[in-house]
Amino acid sequence: MKKQLPDAEIHYLTKKEYSSLLSSNPYIDKVHTFDGNLSETVSLLKKENIDYIIDLHHNLRSFLLKLRLHKPAYSFNKINLRKWILVQLKIDFLPKNHIVDRYLKTVRKFGVKNDGLGLDFFIPDKDLVKTEDLPVELRAGYVVISAGAKHFTKQVPVEKMIEVCNRLKKPVIILGGKEDFQKAELVKQGSLSYTYNGCGKYSINQSASIIQNSKAVISADTGLMHIAAAFHKIVFSIWGNTVPEFGMSPYMPHPSSKIFEVKDLPCRPCSKIGFQACPKKHFDCMNKQNSAEIAAYANTII
Repeated sequence: MKKQLPDAEIHYLTKKEYSSLLSSNPYIDKVHTFDGNLSETVSLLKKENIDYIIDLHHNLRSFLLKLRLHKPAYSFNKINLRKWILVQLKIDFLPKNHIVDRYLKTVRKFGVKNDGLGLDFFIPDKDLVKTEDLPVELRAGYVVISAGAKHFTKQVPVEKMIEVCNRLKKPVIILGGKEDFQKAELVKQGSLSYTYNGCGKYSINQSASIIQNSKAVISADTGLMHIAAAFHKIVFSIWGNTVPEFGMSPYMPHPSSKIFEVKDLPCRPCSKIGFQACPKKHFDCMNKQNSAEIAAYANTII
C-alpha cells in the first residue's frame, strides 16, 4: 500500500507484545498497541481520524472495533467453514492460493496489486547479531533449527531434531523461546556434531538477524519459518497436524526450499491451529517424518 499509494498514512494496530516486530518497518507511519482495553483503543483511534479500516484478523474483537469506529472497512475472509470441512471431513474446498494473496484482496478497492517481491522483515540496528558475536564454530556457516511452536502438534519431536542434527554437514543453532530451552538442551546433548542452544538467549528480532545470516532454516509451521521466507532463505519446513493447503506455507522463499509432510494420514489435518497433545496418541504426522531424507536433501542443497 505504501509503495503504490505513497500519500497514504498507514497506522497499524497490534497486541503490545508484537509491536517490536513492526517498530522498524518504514512503511508504517504509526504503530498502535492493544493491551486488552477495547474502549481505550477505540478512543485513541478516533483521535487519529482514520479514513479506512483494513481488518486482517476478522474476529469478534475486530468486529466490535469496526462497529464503534464507524469507518469504511474491508475485511479478510478467513474461510473458516472450508477449513472446518477439510479438518472434519477431509474434503478440500480451499482456494489454491496463499494467505498473503488472500490478504491482498482486502486492498484491491484501492488499486493495490501484489508487487511480487514477497514478504518484508525489518530488524532494528540494535538487534543485529554479528557473525563474530556467535560461537566460533558457527562463523563459517550454520543451519538454524526452530525448536518451538505454540502448539505441541506443530512441534518437531526432540528425537527427530537429534536425528537431523547428526546427519547435517553444517553446525546447528537452535532458536526458540525460554520455554524451548530444555528441549533444545536434550537435542544438544544427543547431537554428535556441534549444536548451539540459542533458545531464550535472543529476542525475536535478534533471532531474525541470526536467520538472515544462516545457510538454511529447518522449521515447523511457525513464525520463524515465515521470517526465514521474508529473507528468501532456503526453508525446509516440517509439517505436523496442519497442512500447507491452509495457505500458510513459506511465501516466496528461496526456490530450493522444500516442504516435508507425512501424506495420506487419515487423521491429518486434525486442526487448523493445533493441540497440546496428539488426539490419536500416536503423533504419526511428526513421528513418521523421514529425518534422513530431510538431512540428505539439506546437505545436497547447502
